Amino acid sequence: MMRRSQKRKLQKVTGLCRPEEGLRVKRSCPSCGPEPEGEEKKGRGNPISIQLFPPELVEHIISFLPVRDVVSLGQTCHYLHEVCDSEGVWRRICHRLSPRLREQGSGVQPWKRAAILNYTKGLYFQAFGGRRRCLGKSVAPVLAHGYRRFLPTKDHVFILDYTGTVFFLKNALVSSTLGQIQWKRACCYVVLCHGAKDFASDPRGDTIYRKYLYVLATREQPGVVDTAHSRSCDCVEVYLQSSGQRVFKITFHHFMSFKQIVLVGLEAQRTLLLLTEEGKIYSLVVNEAQLGQPRSYTGQLALRKVSHCLPHLRVACMASNQGSTLYITDQGGVYFEVHTPGVYRDLFGTLEAFDPTYQQMPLPVSLPAKVLFCALGYNHLGLVDEFGRIFMQGNNRYGQLGTGDKMDRGEPTQVHYLQRPVALWCGLNHSLVLSQRSDFSKELLGCGCGARGRLPGWPRGSASFVKLHIKVPLYASSLCPTRECLYMLSGHDIEHHPTYRDLPASRVAGTPEPSLGAEAAQDPEGVAAQACELYLRQIHSCPTLQERMEKTKEVVGWMPLMAAQEDFFWEALDMLQRAFGGVGQGPPTPDS
Repeated sequence: MMRRSQKRKLQKVTGLCRPEEGLRVKRSCPSCGPEPEGEEKKGRGNPISIQLFPPELVEHIISFLPVRDVVSLGQTCHYLHEVCDSEGVWRRICHRLSPRLREQGSGVQPWKRAAILNYTKGLYFQAFGGRRRCLGKSVAPVLAHGYRRFLPTKDHVFILDYTGTVFFLKNALVSSTLGQIQWKRACCYVVLCHGAKDFASDPRGDTIYRKYLYVLATREQPGVVDTAHSRSCDCVEVYLQSSGQRVFKITFHHFMSFKQIVLVGLEAQRTLLLLTEEGKIYSLVVNEAQLGQPRSYTGQLALRKVSHCLPHLRVACMASNQGSTLYITDQGGVYFEVHTPGVYRDLFGTLEAFDPTYQQMPLPVSLPAKVLFCALGYNHLGLVDEFGRIFMQGNNRYGQLGTGDKMDRGEPTQVHYLQRPVALWCGLNHSLVLSQRSDFSKELLGCGCGARGRLPGWPRGSASFVKLHIKVPLYASSLCPTRECLYMLSGHDIEHHPTYRDLPASRVAGTPEPSLGAEAAQDPEGVAAQACELYLRQIHSCPTLQERMEKTKEVVGWMPLMAAQEDFFWEALDMLQRAFGGVGQGPPTPDS
């Protein structure tokens, strides 16, 4: 009786419908116009507009939808777009995804950004060896506010979130559902430190050398004499990657503020490069053999030659390996520091201009457009400009430049069949590109040496970028392979993502293939015919049917086909290769 009376009272107050009638909501908005009138069905009440509901109630209902449904609902009409894009909806969604998050941060839409960061965050990995090649997911720290960066080390993985917290994801022995003890990657986590800005480790591609983790952080220092308040100072804290124990700390003057750290050199002569907020580079030399000793000493922080000789340059970001450093300015310019003659010869093809007494002298790299980001390997590199074009340079012994051949390049060379990558990675002798299809799904392409499963599906490697047999997460944003597996970081930041410009029409037709001459821009059909003839000659020169199949796969990867067409041809060739697996030993016959 009590429930009936409450129901009748509610109906009387609202007046939305009679007890015997149902409630029908009419979706309409001023921009879309009213819904066309028609005959009402029996047993149905008159439709009402969703705008009659209080905005707080609509926001509260929408906040229970999944994030993808909220975005889709906001694309239906103008009114729902305003409701779904309001900060009230995203604040409720953010509290549901991350109940412990209280500060939304800064930006135009801070709550929307925070909700999407926590919805899309994830760390995935796929092992190179073994029979089961499935995609695994690491443990997700509850306290993490999105994933900003990650770094796999010798035994574990470190993650930096958007609030400056570094998480220590540990590998451990766990019990499976069948009661068996198995080794699992990144299955538990602890908080390593707070207030971090960036971190770095040994720049070599092999994680076995990453013994220490260098964390650039901000710490409150106690007040000095005649000063009542404490000061915030930047510092570099050094942790053991095996246990997470802090073994060393370097504190800087409170006037100096840094935003990025990279390492150069080997353990006995480790150089820390620090990028300030003003775009200047400072360096500090550390001997890692003395980090574990309980002693303190004073180091000298020196201005790097790139900032000393070119004071007008403002460096935006930098990348490094054990023998070279690359700087990208805020205007998109690129400068090199090469420290060893071998790396210099691989990158530029000659030793004529190399001077061992001026190893820190920056070398400019000429490109036709502004560079957005880069990837630096041991003896080759990749650059991505504002139009989404990929340029490769350096040693090409294994085909790691993706140019379709194995000829070294002493200057940036464009890879014409790849555009607008999400991420680019260069290793010892292979390269990876994370790209996005037209349906917003991701795929991973690779080239170079395929030994030890580095290029899944291509054990012999490839001299051009080919699609790898890896399932890529929908929101994958960066990657880092190790000797054992490939790690992929998932996350989407609505305020910081590469936005490419459209290439002007005058420059589209003026970028022919370098090997085809200047006639390519005038006769594209003839150039395509010449390329097909060249591909057929390469396939015909293969001595066995197996090699012809592999070469045909590479040719499919070179051709400017749509993603669905590439998948079709690759799957068809795989089926034929498996069907004729026993054929191909010896010279080809006319029937084959």
